[in-house]
Amino acid sequence: MSVLRELAAFVTTVSAKALPDDERTTLCRHVADTLVAAVAGVKTTEGQALRQVVPCISVADRAGMIAAVIRHTEIDDIHTRSCTTPSSVTVPTALGLALEHDEFEPDTVASASWVGTELMTRLGGAIDGARILYRGIWPTYFTAPLGSAATASRMLHLTEEQTTHALSLALMLSAGRSGRFHGALPGRSVILAVAVSNGVRAAQAAKESVGGDPALLDGPWLKDAHGVDAKIEALTAGLGRGSIYREMSIKPFCSAKQAVAAIEAFTAIIDHEGVSPDAISKVVVRVPPPYSRMIATKLEAGARASTIVSAAFQMGLAAYRRERLYDIERADAMNETAALALASKVEIVADDSLLEFFPATFPAEVEVVAGDKTLRKRVTAAAGDPGRQLSDAALEDKAKRILGSASRQITDVGLAGFDSSERCKVLADTMWGVTVD
Repeated sequence: MSVLRELAAFVTTVSAKALPDDERTTLCRHVADTLVAAVAGVKTTEGQALRQVVPCISVADRAGMIAAVIRHTEIDDIHTRSCTTPSSVTVPTALGLALEHDEFEPDTVASASWVGTELMTRLGGAIDGARILYRGIWPTYFTAPLGSAATASRMLHLTEEQTTHALSLALMLSAGRSGRFHGALPGRSVILAVAVSNGVRAAQAAKESVGGDPALLDGPWLKDAHGVDAKIEALTAGLGRGSIYREMSIKPFCSAKQAVAAIEAFTAIIDHEGVSPDAISKVVVRVPPPYSRMIATKLEAGARASTIVSAAFQMGLAAYRRERLYDIERADAMNETAALALASKVEIVADDSLLEFFPATFPAEVEVVAGDKTLRKRVTAAAGDPGRQLSDAALEDKAKRILGSASRQITDVGLAGFDSSERCKVLADTMWGVTVD
């Protein structure tokens, strides 16, 4: 059996109902977290601009636009081994097609979300997404057409043969490489929207008997087309034995995932050791070499992304304006003088000894010098990582800090979205109502 046929068999037959209780609960929690990101995302300057710029003529367009709105928040979930953020792609695709086709059977929608998530993370892992990111290939962008095509294939009830062709067509639409984005509206979000829409269109085309290449992944296509050395066997190894949700993370606040462990370690030191931020003379952050340069980014005026990537600046926020870690907009960051002063004392160091934890997690070790004290804290699995998953209560706390008083209703809708057809419709109506209408 070809690789794509094996993936198609998985997409068309598995059931989220068959997952263990804890994995179904985790799936629902990720859906709720994604809904929070959608509601928060439409309120930002960039989110509002995306609603104007990205076309919303078809359901494929709308799914892509919502995916971009969710992804730009940097509060959505992540699978660290693949460095993909799958729920931003698969959840709006599943819910959009549910509304389009009046299909709210909970297991159908939940299973559609799962299969897209599973294929995105498996492809991202196969190409070593956690390392290849730093070579200019954005794993979420690369895998988004496959993920949305898998989700759409399940929602459209494609046959196994049709799904094989849908997945093939979607892969042919993959374009993982990107450059440095400039402008008031970063093109990063827009190209992701297009990638998601393309995957949906691939499934729609396959439903109308448009053919692809079922043997596409049985040879060196990924190497020839993209220059990527892929472990193709990772796409199907253990496929269907449990779900990828066991390995996924939910971010505790707005940040690039690579910086979260460092911020947590620093916060623990100043909180638990009673260190005054004003007494700190030096901070050393050690992280695995692959992302040390990334989180060493300096704050740049007018560049929202730099406020989310810079570990030093976010440590400054943790020390002086912690509530702003939940502020997705991050406007007027250059006015945070106390945070910037602390950031100037932070040194980022690449440390090979932390590679044993990477890419299963993105670890950090922080050393704080304050007066005659030198304090250290290592975080190998941050809050929200596997083994330290956020509870429903912790997710609600995150949502409340981001959304305010509306948070409880939003998280309840997300957590209960697959309890019944009626609640699934409420979930779909809520996500699409706040983002599209």
